[in-house]
Amino acid sequence: MHRLSTRAVHVVNEPPPNGSRPLSVPLVQSSAFAFDSADALAEAMAGPDGRYVYSRRGNPTVRALEQTLAGLEGGAGALAFASGMGAVSGVLLALLRPGDRVLAQRCLYGGTYAVLSDLAARYGIEVTYVDGVDARAIEVAAAEGPLPRLLVLETIANPTGLVPDLPALLSAARRLGITSVVDNSLASPVLCRPLELGADVVVHSTTKYLSGHSDVLGGAAVFADDALRRAIWPRVVELGACADPFAAWLTLRGIQTLPLRMRETCANAAVLAERFAARPDVTAVHYPWLPGHPSYATARTVLSGGGGLLSVELAGGREAGRAFIEGVRVARLALSLGGVESLVAHPASTSHRELDARALAAAGIAPGLVRLSVGIEDVEDLWADFEAALSQAALSQAG
Repeated sequence: MHRLSTRAVHVVNEPPPNGSRPLSVPLVQSSAFAFDSADALAEAMAGPDGRYVYSRRGNPTVRALEQTLAGLEGGAGALAFASGMGAVSGVLLALLRPGDRVLAQRCLYGGTYAVLSDLAARYGIEVTYVDGVDARAIEVAAAEGPLPRLLVLETIANPTGLVPDLPALLSAARRLGITSVVDNSLASPVLCRPLELGADVVVHSTTKYLSGHSDVLGGAAVFADDALRRAIWPRVVELGACADPFAAWLTLRGIQTLPLRMRETCANAAVLAERFAARPDVTAVHYPWLPGHPSYATARTVLSGGGGLLSVELAGGREAGRAFIEGVRVARLALSLGGVESLVAHPASTSHRELDARALAAAGIAPGLVRLSVGIEDVEDLWADFEAALSQAALSQAG
């Protein structure tokens, strides 16, 4: 099998009937498809891999994305969604029943936390949050109540950079018969492929690194076992959170440069993390490949790079953090990550606004913590911008 960089360039592209294959995957912007017979139409509606009927049930461009993602993650199949939260919600709703129990990594993306909280309130789902460092936490938690149906993890936690011990945690889940779901959005298959480490399902916000240009809203779920994909597909069709063909086409275009972009963003982030760590006005830097980070040893084992997300805690607290994010000029103040441009945000008031003060503290998010999604600009231009923003933050404290 070719290496990932080659597979990313040569995305799945089914040959048309005349045998001449376009270099770019065709965009099939059609909501429905015509048939010559009622029997053929009925047969096509039987599953996710037959002829195309209606784009909520399947579309050629969307299927090309699904097959490409399955190949990059090493999965048996994939389903594409309208957003990352569509993928998370679709998988959870399809796999959980009222009264089920879920084990979840303590530091989760705020949207995933919100969905689990809503399921707990509406359907009596019991959610137990566990440490993502020690696999014994899974076994202890599982022994304290009914056998959990799901284990929910993230490859790299947002925004603390926690990297769970995926090989040990996934092995424990499989040994106990617990289905595992791993959000791989922040690592992408370039840095980690959780299915190869024992995960059952990998979810992505394709909005982030996979598409990479801040012009797509999308999500995906990749499955180790195709039978699980087929079982979930009807629920996804009913939910209606299907991927748009144009968004799928843009994502396929972005995937072709994914390895190059990830290499550059990881290199930039590593340089910036070291420089922030040397500043006296920065009290902590959260970056998994930075020596001293709690996940450093695990990250060096699980990941092939540190990723493009880092967080810094400013000595001046909340006011300094606000002054910093409003003082940048090269980077942008925006709520997202994974694009070619660098972004800054304040998690406590944006991505993790669903968490109360206690939950924020438990997740390790300080009031002055600033999240940086590092892009592919020249690293010296970025550092000059961040140094100026740090000076702005210092002036806000002096005033």
